[in-house]
Amino acid sequence: MDAFMAFASTTFLGTPTWLWLLFIGIVIALLVFDLGVLHRDHHEIGVKESLLLSAGYISAGLLFGLLVWLWKGPDASLDYYTGFLIEKSLSMDNVFVMAMIFGYLAIPRKYQHEVLFWGILGVIVLRALMIGLGAALIAEFHWILYVFGLFLLLTGLRMLFARVDDEQNMENNKFVQFLRRHLRVTDRLHEGRFIVRQPNASGHNVLWATPLLLALILIECADVVFAVDSVPAIFAITLDPFIVYTSNIFAVLGLRALYFALAALIHRFAYLKYALALVLVFIGGKIFLVNIIGKIPSGISLGVTFGLLLGGVLFSLWKTRNQPALEESGKPLH
Repeated sequence: MDAFMAFASTTFLGTPTWLWLLFIGIVIALLVFDLGVLHRDHHEIGVKESLLLSAGYISAGLLFGLLVWLWKGPDASLDYYTGFLIEKSLSMDNVFVMAMIFGYLAIPRKYQHEVLFWGILGVIVLRALMIGLGAALIAEFHWILYVFGLFLLLTGLRMLFARVDDEQNMENNKFVQFLRRHLRVTDRLHEGRFIVRQPNASGHNVLWATPLLLALILIECADVVFAVDSVPAIFAITLDPFIVYTSNIFAVLGLRALYFALAALIHRFAYLKYALALVLVFIGGKIFLVNIIGKIPSGISLGVTFGLLLGGVLFSLWKTRNQPALEESGKPLH
């Protein structure tokens, strides 16, 4: 016990180790309660359950921000909430991609939660690696922040001039074609299993991937692509790895729970990406303005981010008010 207390009182990446342990404990408790208690059996998650589950995750994330306020101060807490809001908003496009993947592979709704759950574990590890790499690069080469800033500016400008109706085709996706060529994928689902053993063309029993595993791989890879935007964005707000990582993870946890409510309505947020583009331009510009006007206060950053995103949501809802809901395949519901 004394050894543990001594370890917990040390610091890791500038934050007390016990605070890291508390965060990890909260995440593990949420995931165990989610899969082990609420979803021990495979069942289709409805909108009401999705909203309640998401509300629980979001509440946990917001309460954790209060803990950050107590132990790291108000500025750190505001940075946490800004990162949480940006990551949540940037992940909206990820919901659309997940819906396309499930629709393309014909994954029933009752199995989708399990894919997303195990996908979260991959996100926790992959984000840790990406954020750790980013923190190490910034510590060694401070000028890389300007690279991040330029990347965010260019990404924001590209999003501003992108068309709303740009569509992706899973069938023509190069990575999907690569996986199809190099993995043995079964033609049907095997309940909730990711890997099965069955005969190949020669009659030998070998391991096969099910469509659930293919969906999991595609969703994890999509998250890496989206993290390329979100990780530099939060590093442009704060250099504290604890704030960067915790805000990312809590935002992703809540969004994946909200997926089942958003999947059929994601088209209603079509114009949100223009607000996100302005947010990325604002955050990227902050890095270059530090040497001119000084650091922009955390409260102003949070206010500008929230105002832009709220405006984008309201404009999207108004602009698409007469559009029907969509199936997960992207087709209108009749």
